Amino acid sequence: MTKSRFNPWTWLWVTVATLYFFVPLWGTFDFSLRMKRGAITFLAYQKVFADPKFLQSFRYSATMGVITVIVSIMLFVPTTYWIHLKLPRLRPVVELLTLLPFIIPVIVLVFGLIRTFSRPPFRMTQTEFTTDILITAGYVILSMPFMFRAVDVGMRAIDVRTLTEAAQSLGAGWLRVLLSVILPNLRVAILSGSLITFATVVGELILADFLVRPALGPYMVVVGGGKAYEPAALGILSFGLTWICLGIIQLVSRGDVRLQPIGR
Repeated sequence: MTKSRFNPWTWLWVTVATLYFFVPLWGTFDFSLRMKRGAITFLAYQKVFADPKFLQSFRYSATMGVITVIVSIMLFVPTTYWIHLKLPRLRPVVELLTLLPFIIPVIVLVFGLIRTFSRPPFRMTQTEFTTDILITAGYVILSMPFMFRAVDVGMRAIDVRTLTEAAQSLGAGWLRVLLSVILPNLRVAILSGSLITFATVVGELILADFLVRPALGPYMVVVGGGKAYEPAALGILSFGLTWICLGIIQLVSRGDVRLQPIGR
């Protein structure tokens, strides 16, 4: 057996990357604790949680995040399943389409939605309910790269064709195959995509701002315009929410790295 050689350059770049990420974060956290002169307190966090507008905006963003996750699952799981089963040649095309949110700026997307759906025959920006439908569609588009790739990776980890044929040989229809056979084998992939989608929606700014909805992103901008310590606390809370989502993904996937068909 050969011993692995110590590579100082590897540790150097790991150290530089770690400092690059954590030093500004620690500075923000330390600043958020100094709202009271000469003392280390969580007063900024207390003021944030005591603000009714924060609770309202977080509740709205969390609700829209859950709705976006449900709509994304209903849209991408059957689509990805059908592509893997019947239309594998279309997979590169769908992959390219799901990359469009990385290419087209969000500001272009929101202006397109407003110009298209704010005049006849749609007029979806006239009421809060229809505007929420419109912003949900925008959120689904923004989270499309994450949800599709998570489900696609899960599909590639299982034998979709064999599972489908086995279930159909026992008399299961397409809906039963999808709900009772495919979905249980995609639980980690769906959870991963759902948590990333939820974190994306909660931290989104431009869609909610231009569609004038009480989301967390616009609230953070308003608070940052007139205060100093509360925005730092909000930034730490936002990072914390993202880390919690990533931690749940790691915790769940650790015990199910290799997806197995039901019955094995």
